[in-house]
Amino acid sequence: MRIDNDPKLDFDDVLIRPKRSEAPSRASVDLKRQYRFLNSDAVWSGVPIVASNMDTVGTLAMAEALGPEMLTCLHKYYSEDQLIRFFRDEARCSSAFFTLGLKDDEFDKLRAVKAKADVRLVCIDAANGYTKYFVEHVKRIRGAFPELTIMAGNVATPDMVQELFISGAADIVKIGIGPGSVCTTRRTTGVGYPQLSAIIECADAAHGLRGHVCADGGCRFPGDVVKAFAAGADFVMLGGMLAGHDECEGEWVEEDGRRVALTFYGMSSREALDKYAGGRKDYRACEGRAVSVPYKGPVKETIQEITGGIRSACAYVGATRLKDLTKCTTFVICQRPHGSMFA
Repeated sequence: MRIDNDPKLDFDDVLIRPKRSEAPSRASVDLKRQYRFLNSDAVWSGVPIVASNMDTVGTLAMAEALGPEMLTCLHKYYSEDQLIRFFRDEARCSSAFFTLGLKDDEFDKLRAVKAKADVRLVCIDAANGYTKYFVEHVKRIRGAFPELTIMAGNVATPDMVQELFISGAADIVKIGIGPGSVCTTRRTTGVGYPQLSAIIECADAAHGLRGHVCADGGCRFPGDVVKAFAAGADFVMLGGMLAGHDECEGEWVEEDGRRVALTFYGMSSREALDKYAGGRKDYRACEGRAVSVPYKGPVKETIQEITGGIRSACAYVGATRLKDLTKCTTFVICQRPHGSMFA
């Protein structure tokens, strides 16, 4: 056992200090980024916001609404036929990730869909990206499909980020252990890492190897998305912020024929395990919870709030492009009453 005394920060622990600048109006701030990926050598250009692969959020309708400028990780419960039809559209191939976990049947499904449609982006999703099996699985998919752009995770420390890049497996690594709004991993296991520090440290490790990172979890407000980009995230993945919109799937609560709320849950919650895994096994605990999210209408309204917040933040610190935000940022640590990191 050892104790790391270095301070670690979450989004609520900091603010961004404004600076005098000669930046033009927020309307002229360029939010588009262009990336060339380390192992696939593919090039992607767009606004680097990603809808999470949760089954309520990572939907075909969400991909249609966000694409082609933004990205969606489709949830892994669509059928082969549904995915083949979706990925046969040229416009969708560069704005949606095919998601799979660690099971052989999911690998077989990827192979079957890719044989009949143009899958270019893949998200390999596991709650614990620290196992040798996970790294070997990512390498296996890279070996089978060297042309794919692969996002893999989740991890929260530089050592595993480096492992996934140096092994020649990943192009983007997902960062976040336990920060999600419906994730209870920190409460259940005591394991986690404050998300802002995780992004800063992992981005530094990734960029030294020409890799990229995606901040996954912990964003509750547009300002949190800004802080994630300012900390060095190349992409920011959103779940709870995009829940409750018309483009979501799942169990809606209705009153007088109108939607009023959506049941939103973590993918390791009892609700998800009952739905997809035949219930909780006797060797595991649930690491997610279910909440009711108010109906929010079309997702474009929320996206405008998020992108508007990023533009305004860039204007405050003198960044004319999203690309420049991190080098224009000074974080100020806030003094706040001691509270639980699990709140």
